[in-house]
Amino acid sequence: MWRPSSLLARRCFFSKKTAAQKFGVTVFHSQVPNSEFLNLSVPCIEFLFHKSDFSTWECGKSNFYPNSRFFSSNSSEDYEEELAESSVSEANEGSNEVSGSADNVFDESTSSISSEFEAGSSIFNDGLAAEIDDNSVRLDEKFDSFATEDENIEKMEENDVEKVQSLLSLLQSSGTADGSLEEDFEKMGLILNEDFVVMVLETPHVPGESLIGFFSWVLKKSEFKVTTLAIDALVSAICKANRKREAYALWDLVQEVGEKETGILSTGSLNELIALFSRLGKGKAAFDVFNKFGEFGSITNADTYYFTVEALCKRSFFDWACSVCEKMVHEDKLSSSERVGKIISHLCRGSKAKDAHSVYLSAKDKKIYPPRSSVNFLISSLCRLRETDKETPTEIDKETDRETVLLALEMLKDYTREDRMYAIKPFSSVIRKLCWIEDVERAKILLLEMIDVGPPPGNAIFNTVINGLAKVGDMDEAMKIMRLMESRGLKPDVYTYSVIMSGYAKGGSMEEACKIFDEAKKKHSKLSPVTYHTLIRGFCKLEQYDAAVNLLREMKDYGVHPNHDEYNKLIKSLCLKALDWETAEKLREEMKECGLILNGRTTALINAVKELQEEGTS
Repeated sequence: MWRPSSLLARRCFFSKKTAAQKFGVTVFHSQVPNSEFLNLSVPCIEFLFHKSDFSTWECGKSNFYPNSRFFSSNSSEDYEEELAESSVSEANEGSNEVSGSADNVFDESTSSISSEFEAGSSIFNDGLAAEIDDNSVRLDEKFDSFATEDENIEKMEENDVEKVQSLLSLLQSSGTADGSLEEDFEKMGLILNEDFVVMVLETPHVPGESLIGFFSWVLKKSEFKVTTLAIDALVSAICKANRKREAYALWDLVQEVGEKETGILSTGSLNELIALFSRLGKGKAAFDVFNKFGEFGSITNADTYYFTVEALCKRSFFDWACSVCEKMVHEDKLSSSERVGKIISHLCRGSKAKDAHSVYLSAKDKKIYPPRSSVNFLISSLCRLRETDKETPTEIDKETDRETVLLALEMLKDYTREDRMYAIKPFSSVIRKLCWIEDVERAKILLLEMIDVGPPPGNAIFNTVINGLAKVGDMDEAMKIMRLMESRGLKPDVYTYSVIMSGYAKGGSMEEACKIFDEAKKKHSKLSPVTYHTLIRGFCKLEQYDAAVNLLREMKDYGVHPNHDEYNKLIKSLCLKALDWETAEKLREEMKECGLILNGRTTALINAVKELQEEGTS
């Protein structure tokens, strides 16, 4: 009943306020007694609102009277009496047409109120009237919204407050939700609906097992229809705790719901469950959730694949992870660049570089660029040397290596000019792999490209290429690379000279090897035992044992002490090929002076050769 009266009051108030804003004058006065009024002509309309909302005023021939029922502290009865008296006196002074009876007085009072609003409409017509109506409509909408909220509050308050508090207290104080708690639930007589169940599931400090027990009890009730919102609230609450027992209990409950009603389980809830198993290190359980998406009628997304791959790789289930990545690429559901980089790194650690390369190519097609560190790791993994299960464990599967290194070589083209300057490691990996599979020509071309474009190669890359050329017997090209190295201000180290000498010694060019040896002695004050061993082996191969023995003794002069292996190999060569047991015996004496002991087999060999020669001369 109060709505029409309050609406009338608001419209009256806004009519005056809007007009005052329109004419730019807003002045407030203290309350004027109701018996007073002002006669205002139409030209004086700019001063129309200088009077208080509680005063009585007149514009032209229209009289405006305040309605103290809404704007005065007086009661409605008092106001009507005052208004009646005022109207009677005014009528007697201004006109003889009005009778003095009480009925006429009240009729005139009513007509005065009506004339007040009619005058307002005549003054503030057109634009002002539209603004007044708009303000009234907006206020009506606000009151309607308040009424709607009240209705919602009344609708939610279906369960008694004491029952709700008792239920929450029971759940928070219970460690497990067993059958006895279900009996307590039954005794409470709760009214189950989605809002109430979600509110209970979102209550803090409730053990996960209690929430699962409560929801299991709710599912048994025919009056409750399970909803996606309720399942989401339960999964979110349980996943925050990171407890293994609760995770498996939740998965059992989720399976039960999903098998009964297809499409009820949201993708977000299942993803949360996969992420929970990933944090707990339960890769197989996460894989089981992933495989149930189709059966539950849920749709996978990029997060689904990422969380599943992460969970599987944590437990080294790399074959399963590769199958998930294959589906991810096929369905074109790649995640962000950072997550794609993590997937690539996970697969590379599991020796699945080719599968990681497939993910990289798919991301590249979709303009998704993984972090540079992940790309570098992928190139290094593609260039990793592989061992086969054939006759020897050190045999290299060069066919597979050739395939993977070409993929890595192609990836180097994706580097920008700026990125190339910081990519020395992946370039080095590719060159090393090319030389290992004896594709030295490509390695040399890549080296020259690095010199022209970058990244600038160092001693290690030059030595790798020189070593590859020396192994295939291309010594002329090896020498050119070494001279190129020197022209760039890089100093060939002892390893570089040893590699060059080894290549010449294998080819029987001991003269060239000795020239390189002399150059090495000039550039380096101390050489390595490997350098001398390379030349000694070359002299023994040509049966130049005197030169080999002299070189062995020269090692001491340059501060390089021969080890047991050097003496042992040279003594065997002297005994088996030269039958020179005397020189072998001298070397054995030198070993004793150096604190080295010759093994029994080599010592017996020296004695055997000595006895044979003595028998031949006798």
